[in-house]
Amino acid sequence: MLRFLAAGLLLAALPARASPDLTGLWLTRDHDGIIAVTRCDGGLCAEIAGVILDHPDDPTPTDYRGVSQCHLRLIADAKPIEANLWKGHILDPRNGSVYGVELHQDPDGNLALRGFLAIPLLGETQTWTRYIGTVPNDCRLRAPLPSDTKTAQYPSAEKDPNR
Repeated sequence: MLRFLAAGLLLAALPARASPDLTGLWLTRDHDGIIAVTRCDGGLCAEIAGVILDHPDDPTPTDYRGVSQCHLRLIADAKPIEANLWKGHILDPRNGSVYGVELHQDPDGNLALRGFLAIPLLGETQTWTRYIGTVPNDCRLRAPLPSDTKTAQYPSAEKDPNR
């Protein structure tokens, strides 16, 4: 009995393995958007926070209904399944299709998002990287020059003096 008590105290003294925090801004795999992941209803939600435009006067992309993608909610129901794994549904803004989605943080601290049809085996994983910076309310960001893509912070199109 004393051994079980000692083992219990030892386990209680160990630091709990916290689930990584996926909230914040994420740069998509193709570097064409910034997604804001937030807590909602005990899980995670995600919306388009920024769209990266090649030219300052390019129109803001629209979804399948012809509505601006700015602040479009992509995920509204990702619930924790286990430590570092959330599962829900994701909207494809191009055509309105809804797919299953799993999210987790990979060993490098990136967000791994797996969209799938029916089961995760039938899907594709994208890796998104943390975005350090701010996004204007109109969601419009100017693309960096090709030589700047590794260190780019995607300055706001609003601040572009040529706009």
